[in-house]
Amino acid sequence: MNRARFCVNCDGKLSTGWNARIAFSQIKGNGLEQASHGLEKIVTQSLRQMPANEAPLIAWPLVCGSVVAERTRALGFEAGVLRIEVADAGWKAELQSLAPKYLAGINQYTNETVYKLDFVVAGASNCRA
Repeated sequence: MNRARFCVNCDGKLSTGWNARIAFSQIKGNGLEQASHGLEKIVTQSLRQMPANEAPLIAWPLVCGSVVAERTRALGFEAGVLRIEVADAGWKAELQSLAPKYLAGINQYTNETVYKLDFVVAGASNCRA
């Protein structure tokens, strides 16, 4: 059973509030598959109506899933690069190997293309020479 979490308020608009989450399951063969498709459509429309610099930040936890989202944080989006804070070098290496999958998922939800995911270790100096 695949689980995905989406933040949707009662008006069908995307919400960033933690308490506004509606969890649903995609289960083949029973009526929930149709409901999940409808909910995904609402989420996609909502993300595409958001400012271009915010949509990838909101899409990140939807695409990566709750386990990864609890251990990472989308920091910002600029010039096609989504910066994501990770706990340590091990998480960075693991997520870099999954970056193509995550990029495809994020770009499915947003209007502006995300070309790169930049994983940065929390607390590490992020200065660039």
